[in-house]
Amino acid sequence: MANEAVLKLRRDHPIDFIVQDGVGIEKGALLVLTDPRTASGSTVASTGLPFAGIAAREKIASDGRTRLACFTPGTGNVFDLKVNASEGVTTGEYVTISGLNLIRTATEAEIAAGGAIGKALETGAASEVIGVEC
Repeated sequence: MANEAVLKLRRDHPIDFIVQDGVGIEKGALLVLTDPRTASGSTVASTGLPFAGIAAREKIASDGRTRLACFTPGTGNVFDLKVNASEGVTTGEYVTISGLNLIRTATEAEIAAGGAIGKALETGAASEVIGVEC
């Protein structure tokens, strides 16, 4: 994969989510949430879905594990995340998933639906890596 989040400041511990055994997930991957408390990797189709968290470690496909620790939003952890290639992000804006491990500015509807990853700590142009408080 590419563009995984990089943990810069850890303020809280990750929590456990259910994941599929047959799927590999890279450390730092942005994950979407489905019921019941299941996390899966982000894709272009993930835009607008609720945000589960950021993978705290790697999950190897078909290794028998069905649990993965994830850093969840609202805990104050700070990550470096990459802005998508078509738009920038301004300091203070809430961001959401915009494809495979990419972010963009979240709409009010996405924030209300649980899609916000966190708040941008700096302004970033398209394809730039910025700090985000999750």
